[in-house]
Amino acid sequence: MTAGAGPALGQGPAGAGASTVAQDSSRSLNPMNWLRKDSKNSTEAPGNRSDNEKKLTPRLQAQGLLAANAAASDACAPFTSLDSCLATLHASHNLGVNFLCLRAAVTGVHTSGDVSSCEVADEGKSQSLSRAIRQLEPVANAKQAAKEAEQQANEDLRGISG
Repeated sequence: MTAGAGPALGQGPAGAGASTVAQDSSRSLNPMNWLRKDSKNSTEAPGNRSDNEKKLTPRLQAQGLLAANAAASDACAPFTSLDSCLATLHASHNLGVNFLCLRAAVTGVHTSGDVSSCEVADEGKSQSLSRAIRQLEPVANAKQAAKEAEQQANEDLRGISG
């Protein structure tokens, strides 16, 4: 038996079924589009994330979570979900922890903001909100603070959906 003697069916662009896949416009060939962005467990309000961020900006500014010249879309850019961004904003505000430091610890993304003074994990390594709180504010009850911040985030999202 000779391995690889003939063309492998189903492999490569000319393989069996390739024409069917190419004609099926409902399925993207980009693997990043295969990920579900809106999980059933998400507490985000229905609708477009950008629209929700625009609705939330004045609300977050009024609560003192965002500066008057800041937008939720900028603050939440590194987050995969809006609810985790809101929880991080609330935790930062509640505990008096630098939001840029907490955001870097939670997302693993170190943006252009100054995080050099932050004691955060290596870039690229995200961690839970409670673990990030514990790292940045060791004297706080991190588990309870994260739970409270998540409840506040859920209230914010419910506030824009109705």
